[in-house]
Amino acid sequence: TRIIAFAAIALLAMGSALAYGMSELDQYRDRTNAVPRVASGPVPTGARIVFRHTGPDNSYGLVAMVALGDPGGPRAFTGVACDRVAAWTGGASCLATERGVVTSFKARELDADWQVARSHPLPGTPSRTRLSPDGTLAATTSFVSGHSYMTTGFSTETVIREVGGGTDWGNLERFDIVIEGHPVAPRDRNVWGVTFADDNRFYATLATGGTTWLVEGDLAERTLTSLTDRVECPALSPDGTRIAFKEDVDPGRTTTWQLAVLDLRSGDRTLLTGSPRGVDDQAAWLDDDTLLYGLPRADQPGVTDVWALDTHLAAQPELLIEDAWSPTVVR
Repeated sequence: TRIIAFAAIALLAMGSALAYGMSELDQYRDRTNAVPRVASGPVPTGARIVFRHTGPDNSYGLVAMVALGDPGGPRAFTGVACDRVAAWTGGASCLATERGVVTSFKARELDADWQVARSHPLPGTPSRTRLSPDGTLAATTSFVSGHSYMTTGFSTETVIREVGGGTDWGNLERFDIVIEGHPVAPRDRNVWGVTFADDNRFYATLATGGTTWLVEGDLAERTLTSLTDRVECPALSPDGTRIAFKEDVDPGRTTTWQLAVLDLRSGDRTLLTGSPRGVDDQAAWLDDDTLLYGLPRADQPGVTDVWALDTHLAAQPELLIEDAWSPTVVR
């Protein structure tokens, strides 16, 4: 009798856990019980913008795309759910949360047909992903816990892998670090926000001692070398001459980010005063003069939009794609 009673309780508990462990996507669909509010069209064959759809409908969380020349037009849905996505002509990097009895996090390599080619576990919540220009390398950043020095704030793990199962350079925190010309080995290092120049050189944010640094990374040498401070989430322009980033414009008080641009040749940095205060995203480049970034809607939790901002000082943001997040321009 005891065994039967215990089995019944166990089955009831398992059913509750499975119900609780429904995917975020399924729960959102159940809550909204809505049809898509945006027109769906065929997959664009030319230049396009790939993004995560965040509309309050039954396609929430799926990767979608629109034609580059018609960003407000019909969007094609891939059927793949990602928290963050970065794409190129031959596939994509997709960071996803898998909810169940135990929640897990995955980095997936997707082929040109949006099928999973490979999958890697992530140690924590998905945060950022970027691909090198030719799709050879993928960088992933996730939030993690368990670092002994992290009593407050956050900790990250950023890894670069060769797409297709090649070289894995591991956690970038293990690279040799040079700050202002001096080799250092701080215990409180954090690295995130990779942007690639090519298949060896990249830029990222390194945080240590309460300061964020823009570092240039070298995979062959396994080094991170500081270029300037007060830079977070860099994004290299298509022509390789400028880096967009977010800068804390209220240091020492509350963290308030605005977008800025650094000229790599001259070292001049320009704060884009037209960008919203509080933007928390790694920007992408629409072209050599225009940034894309995601912004949550204040009145609709979970819904975001992609905005465009010219890098001229007097420019003002323009809404580019509604119900969207994590954009990548694919040409």
